[in-house]
Amino acid sequence: MDTDFLLIRKMKQGKDDACDLFVQKYYPDILTYCSHHCPDKGYAEDLAQETFLRFFANLSSYHYKGKTKNYLYTIASNLCKDYLKKRKDIPVDKARPNDEAGPDEPQMAEVINRLTLEWTLRQLPDELLEVIIFYYFQELKLREIAGILHISLPLAKYRLRQAKIQLEKLLGKEDEHESGRKT
Repeated sequence: MDTDFLLIRKMKQGKDDACDLFVQKYYPDILTYCSHHCPDKGYAEDLAQETFLRFFANLSSYHYKGKTKNYLYTIASNLCKDYLKKRKDIPVDKARPNDEAGPDEPQMAEVINRLTLEWTLRQLPDELLEVIIFYYFQELKLREIAGILHISLPLAKYRLRQAKIQLEKLLGKEDEHESGRKT
């Protein structure tokens, strides 16, 4: 019998140790997923915890179908989308100057690279971004991605290919922009 089925049955019976095992099994993947959607580490942790809270709140009506992880990703995805909507509505405060010495060049280059990557990924449409995150950051197979997103395997392959094409174009534009700025 499937371990998730047994865990869910025990959780429905009120066994706390089953809940702990369930969270230990899936929390790292859900946290990683939330971290890719939310740059604030503390808020990403909150989103991951909220994912499990919502799962447990609806546990009595949950019917096991062998895709518990997919269901958790769906909850996390909805929470992350809500977070991003709220984040767009919040005005950005002006950055406060730091009196301390700035970071050295290698650290600054790393920060710039990360910001460039995050900016580039955010330029993708949501359906392409999801596939990129699952494929490269969660290291899921295309078949798993198709199951989580409730799309066909060919559509998952198409979206991955389109995302790669758009990322190459965006990164190419960034390179052109950088080279134009230096001259």
